Parts: sequence; C-alpha cells; structure tokens
Amino acid sequence: MSQRIQRRWRRRLGLAVVALLVTWVMVTGYRLVMAAQTPAEATLVLGGSIRREIYAAEHALPRPLLISRGSLDPCIRILFERAGADLDQVWLEKCAESTFENLAYSLPILEEWGMRHVQLITSPGHAPRAYAMARILFGSHGIWTTLELVEEQGIPGNQESWLKTGLDVTRSGLWAILSQGYHRRCRQVVPLASVDLVAWQARGFKCEHQAGIN
Repeated sequence: MSQRIQRRWRRRLGLAVVALLVTWVMVTGYRLVMAAQTPAEATLVLGGSIRREIYAAEHALPRPLLISRGSLDPCIRILFERAGADLDQVWLEKCAESTFENLAYSLPILEEWGMRHVQLITSPGHAPRAYAMARILFGSHGIWTTLELVEEQGIPGNQESWLKTGLDVTRSGLWAILSQGYHRRCRQVVPLASVDLVAWQARGFKCEHQAGIN
C-alpha cells in the first residue's frame, strides 16, 4: 500500500473518531439537559460523617437511597428506623475506600437502577472536590447531579487541598473515558432492611456519639 493511500486511510480514521466523539458529546449533553429538568430520582450519601446519614434519614423521600461506605450497618438501620423511613428503599455500598471509589462504585448501581438525576449528600468542606468529580463521572454517563450540603460538627477528619482536588478531578476525567466500556462493581451492596440488629447486638457495636444511639 502506497504512502498516499495510507495517509488517506489515516485521515479517514481520524475523521471517523472525531465524528464519533462529537456525536457522543452531543448525545450526552442532550441527556444531561433533559435530566436537569426533572426531579432527583435517587439520593447518594457519601460516607465520612454520620451527620450525613442522620440528615438523609430525617429527609428521606420515597425513592432509592444509596449510602456509599457509611457508618456501621446497625447504626444506619437504627437511624432510619428512628426517623420512620422506608428501609426497603435504602442500600449500603461497602467497597469504597475513598471519594473517587464512592463515585466509581456507585455509578454502575445508579445506572442499573435507571437513574438520570441524583441528589448528592455531603458536607461543605468535602463538596468542591466531590461535586466536581461527580459532575465529571456521572455526567459522562448522562446522569445529572444536584448537591445537598450537611453541616458538620467539630473538625473534619480529612483535610481538603487544591492538590488533592486537582489529582482526583484528573483521575475522574480519565475514569469517565474508561468507564464507557468498563465498570468497577462492588460485590458488597447490602439492602438496609436485611441488616440483622439482633446479630449485631450479640457481637457488640458502637456508633458515633453524634447519632445519640449508644
């Protein structure tokens, strides 16, 4: 094959890739615009503070609620029972070890549920990084994110920084591309209604003092 023909095929391939990328951006953008005009269909609570779970329990709506690596299972169950919330609507994702993993593991769950608009619950100090990452990761799959802030009490355990935010946002951008064909799936997604309080009480457990449980 002559160099002229090779250049022609490379040019055509490049144009095809650009056309696919433009089409994907337009379709995803349209899906986001439509999703933004509808009410939130699910709630995602990022673990890290029991204050977020207390708020989620007290303001629970009749829609799916996912808590990503939150407090101990029995503590969460007691909070939601105390608030009179529907336990059958609540799920616990127990794999994440970071904010990035909170979102990466939650993404396939939300997609399986068919969600297009998600309310994200976190704290003000955590919000800039978490919200930016969610807009990138979820947005790349046509899921719109609305932010709900819960004030913390005391000094947060994790300190935020621009470097940390920059690294996580970059990581999210890369995963937004890779996740179009591959998902990180958590094998430990537990329905809150299945949490056995009797078994936990036999083993013994302790909740954060802010919950007012122990």
